Amino acid sequence: MANIKKEYSEILSLKNRLAFIVGGEGLIGKEITKAISSYGAKTVVLDLIRKDKEDTDNTSFRYFDCSALENIEAVLEDVIKEFGCPDIFVNCSYPRTEDWAQNSFESITLDSFRKNIDIHMNSYAWLAKITADVMSKQKNGGSIIQLGSTYGVLGQDLAVYEGTDMKENMTYATIKGGITNLTRQMASYYGKYNIRVNTVCPGGIFDSKQDPKFIEQYSKKVPLGRLGKSQEIASTVLFLASDAASYITGSTLVVDGGWTAI
Repeated sequence: MANIKKEYSEILSLKNRLAFIVGGEGLIGKEITKAISSYGAKTVVLDLIRKDKEDTDNTSFRYFDCSALENIEAVLEDVIKEFGCPDIFVNCSYPRTEDWAQNSFESITLDSFRKNIDIHMNSYAWLAKITADVMSKQKNGGSIIQLGSTYGVLGQDLAVYEGTDMKENMTYATIKGGITNLTRQMASYYGKYNIRVNTVCPGGIFDSKQDPKFIEQYSKKVPLGRLGKSQEIASTVLFLASDAASYITGSTLVVDGGWTAI
């Protein structure tokens, strides 16, 4: 981003910037889209968009399947040709196989493990690299923000799943740990191009579909006493996308109500 002194009231503005949000139709993605676009950025949502979804004044929607790895580079390049190089690139996608729930240590298969690593962690890595390479050719650089997880920096607490149908997930922790360190490596390499790369690591985020027993047990272990809200992740992404975070790169910003503090 340009090193122009701004008033604090203007520093969060994303006016005249272009943002791509992969997974922008998900639980967290919708809030990120709302936050980024409401602060002035022309926003392009890349997700499994239904065909009849129409663009609005400052938000466009394009169908994008990040699980189709053989196509993602070409599709992203087409989007860049249409809209230009993004100033902000956020990946909050959550691609997974139909047997995702069986990815616990006791029931996982090698085939499922490999497929999920490929469509999730590898798609994150490759999309970020392609975007950073394009950003490196523009003098203002850019901001890349990846969605990790607290379970990418520590192990899962099995006690919160007791009495529910939920289990630990071997693949999830592997994927999110990989994304977190990818961020550090990219920050090291692309800093010379004024490209900032950061990871946001949410704790548990409330969803009305969750088992009430899980919500209760998880909340008891959080210093703030509750699960997070998707808006709280979106506001963190907004901060990292803006000039308010102009000297932050390679960081793992944990948003978890204190879960990892104890």
